Amino acid sequence: MNEKLLDARGRPRVVITGMGMISPLGLSVEESWANLLAGVSGIGPITQFDAGDFATRIAGEVKGFVARDHMDFKEARRMSRASQLTVAAARMALADAGLPEQVPDAERAGVHIGTAVGGIERAFEEMDTFRARGARAVNPFAMTMFLANMPSHHVSLLTGATGPIGTTVAACATGTQTIGEAAETIRRGAADMMFAGGVEGLIHEAAIAGFGAMRALSTHYNDAPERASRPFDKDRDGFILAEGAGVVVLERLETALARGARILGEVLGHASSSDAYHVAAPDPEAKGAIRAMQWALDDAGLTTADVSYINAHGTSTPINDATETLAIKRLFGERAYELPISSTKSSMGHAMGGAGTIESIFTTLALSHGIIPATWNYETPDPECDLDYVPNAPRPAAIRVALKNSFGLGGQNACLVLGKYGNGRN
Repeated sequence: MNEKLLDARGRPRVVITGMGMISPLGLSVEESWANLLAGVSGIGPITQFDAGDFATRIAGEVKGFVARDHMDFKEARRMSRASQLTVAAARMALADAGLPEQVPDAERAGVHIGTAVGGIERAFEEMDTFRARGARAVNPFAMTMFLANMPSHHVSLLTGATGPIGTTVAACATGTQTIGEAAETIRRGAADMMFAGGVEGLIHEAAIAGFGAMRALSTHYNDAPERASRPFDKDRDGFILAEGAGVVVLERLETALARGARILGEVLGHASSSDAYHVAAPDPEAKGAIRAMQWALDDAGLTTADVSYINAHGTSTPINDATETLAIKRLFGERAYELPISSTKSSMGHAMGGAGTIESIFTTLALSHGIIPATWNYETPDPECDLDYVPNAPRPAAIRVALKNSFGLGGQNACLVLGKYGNGRN
């Protein structure tokens, strides 16, 4: 095999050849990216239910999404919102990759889509139906609508991919870990192409009530929702729940080159780790986050000196942002103060299982376009968060290697090393 087709550790290189997205910032990758750079906020008053009695009345909702624009109406009725958003993003990723909807060599193509809670809102709805009208009124598709693996199933059905299929459920780390696991499937030779991504479609009373009871959500900015998500800012008071889906097409470099694919970026390394500390709070010593970043760099055959940008988890919660900052300082030492770091959650909130993939797409675009998206709403410095968070304006920069961090409930950490395609090796 030509050495240029191998990564730093002698494994097949894995590249990104297609991207699709539905987010609070737009109904496509292009619209979402443009609004992200322009400082448009995707956060606003909740419209999917009456939130008048809640302490938090704002969220990052997907606006203007019509499922039947992307799939058969009857088919859409049998899906959760998470599956609908995923199918729409997958169609966009297929088109972006220049692929037909039924992929060639289906047995060498696989799917790995993750979600934190899947279509659980459909379970709530059917329980209400059961209580009001009895068992016979329950939708016969109720069970299959809310299962966490249904987004993967629907992407497999859409693409015709009959190779390896999987579902990662890792809370807020999901969307990042799915890309890493899908890349590993290609590296080990089980597939030449993978559709990887993450999704959440849970702007629901139960989620707002539950996270509100945890005191995890912002409550201070209901009258100014565009200012509510403020990662690393001293006045942050919690995250903003959001929804959305991201899907990327990953390919073995040799396969991508053979079909003349446009290559958007490269997955250089990945890792996951556990805090083994607490169900909701991160390890105060940030050891789990440090392990994930270090192991991802080890997997890529790189060092901290190679990293030129970090797309942070940056949820806008007091503890998380301070802990992530500590992890970066301890891993990178004095160089931490030279690294640009930003959180795109400042624009759209936290889409849970979808966040990592959406943010990985933004990171890939930052690498390819040479511009770092801003951390918006950074107004008052926090002594505990004293790094360069690229405040309030995008920044042109020739970045070649970036880390994408995602740290989830249950102490699950995931990190990707993403690269600008080339890096002097092709």
